Amino acid sequence: MKNDIFQKLIYQVVSKLFVLPIYKFVFKGQLIGRENIPQDDCFIMVSNHGSLLDPPLLGHALGRNIAFMAKAELFKIPFLGFVIKACGAYPVKRGIADKNTIKVACKKLSNNNCIGIFIDGTRQKNGRVNKPKQGAALLAFKNQKLLLPVAIVNSHKLIRFKFCIPFFSKIVIKVGKPVQPPESSTRDDLYSLTTHLQDIINNLIE
Repeated sequence: MKNDIFQKLIYQVVSKLFVLPIYKFVFKGQLIGRENIPQDDCFIMVSNHGSLLDPPLLGHALGRNIAFMAKAELFKIPFLGFVIKACGAYPVKRGIADKNTIKVACKKLSNNNCIGIFIDGTRQKNGRVNKPKQGAALLAFKNQKLLLPVAIVNSHKLIRFKFCIPFFSKIVIKVGKPVQPPESSTRDDLYSLTTHLQDIINNLIE
């Protein structure tokens, strides 16, 4: 209980003091579809991924304490590892099937914590969803939680330089309507729902 309160406090401090100025004043952040964000229950947020800044920007904009999967290596970095862990992030080992990561995600959902998953698993140079993984759909089935498709527009080209002068892109975050979990964990059902989420997110980007 104390850990949950501490995590929420750290999350709010980081969100208000550090992320808010960057989101609002540097990237002129805008949120579209706020009415689609569930308020009475936790959910699994699925999104495209174009920048390392995506987790804090999304968490701040959506106004919910969202625990993102983070590369295990990040937790070894002094201070950064402490902050992201305090904010509820949990490590994932890239390239291998990490059963512990799934257990942690399920535990967070059972404790009414929202989790965030970048459906491609890694950043994409074009900012779209290209090769989505089925993990989010599987977690939704196992925990019977809604999936919230979200598109973060322009995150793959946040900063551009012209004559050595930085220009910052406007960030627009679009929230789609919640999607029900798959009817089963069969390969066909997981694939069908995953491609459906891919289409929703990519359509939101356009």
